[in-house]
Amino acid sequence: MSYLAKPKFQHPSLEVNALGFTHRDYEGSMSTLCAGCGHDSISAAVVRACFELSLPPHRIAKLSGIGCSSKTPTYMLGQSHGFNSVHGRMPSVLTGANLANRDLIYLGVSGDGDTASIGLGQFAHAMRRGVNMVYIVENNGVYGLTKGQFSATADRGSKSKKGVDATDEPIDLVALAIQLGASFVARSFSGDKAQLVPLIKGAFEHQGAAFIDVISPCVTFNNHAGSTKSFDYVREHNIAVNALDVITGRNTIEVDYAEGDRQDVVMHDGSTIRLHKLEADLDISDRSTAFATLERHRAAREIATGLIYLNENARELHEGLDTSLRPLNELGAEALCPGSKALQAINASLR
Repeated sequence: MSYLAKPKFQHPSLEVNALGFTHRDYEGSMSTLCAGCGHDSISAAVVRACFELSLPPHRIAKLSGIGCSSKTPTYMLGQSHGFNSVHGRMPSVLTGANLANRDLIYLGVSGDGDTASIGLGQFAHAMRRGVNMVYIVENNGVYGLTKGQFSATADRGSKSKKGVDATDEPIDLVALAIQLGASFVARSFSGDKAQLVPLIKGAFEHQGAAFIDVISPCVTFNNHAGSTKSFDYVREHNIAVNALDVITGRNTIEVDYAEGDRQDVVMHDGSTIRLHKLEADLDISDRSTAFATLERHRAAREIATGLIYLNENARELHEGLDTSLRPLNELGAEALCPGSKALQAINASLR
């Protein structure tokens, strides 16, 4: 029933934040993603984080690329600015918007295919330039819109839906973000609301490039034994003149466990992934410690989650370029066209 609009009726006793908005004021359209998709849990976490931070919806700009993940901005922050760009190009479009108007709060939503393959170069430059943004990758290890091929984050040795083994080394976007200069780097699981919401809130509060890699299981194309990032669901066929895919509803998998502990999470197909929530006393300000932490848990076949690296003294893009404090659309003719003397002075400074 995703074609139905959400009802506008709201109970008068709904919780409100400091701005007087309810949770519903941060929601978007009805989701058209598969029932049980981890991406919907991420959308809900973003909605909750913005509500709890009392962010004015009209000051948020949400941008995305192409893929299942890039559809999710439609399902959240319906009163915010939005732009759906082309495949892999979200970071450069967001960078341009950010340079033109630094007063907005920028949220970039992407996927493992959109970021780690065609958009890898765009991701790299957004991180190294310190674009002031929250960059969320909804990572399921497959291309969901084109029937489940491996993405660049698929773990080596994992099996595709057709039983083919992944032979390439995966790209660890968390390690890459740290190396490139992102100043807030985290990883989480879409089913761990207790961890994910605070991480998103922290990212919004951070000045600089904030990156969160969220493991977000695909219920449709990673539903087989041997997968390391997904659920399974039952698919049935009968002999007919055309083939129909029937996607059954699934309950969202959620976990709640203490910092420093490991948690085995049973997927819908009976397979298990192991999560390890980082210790509270981890030195997140040391880059070498962050790399060592990632490698230690990778060797133990664990997914390290939590805030992995934070540089509180990072310089964001506007500081490096000394850009205008006022948005470009608020500048008058006098500021935009200062005259020939100003142009001569600029040319003289470049000689």
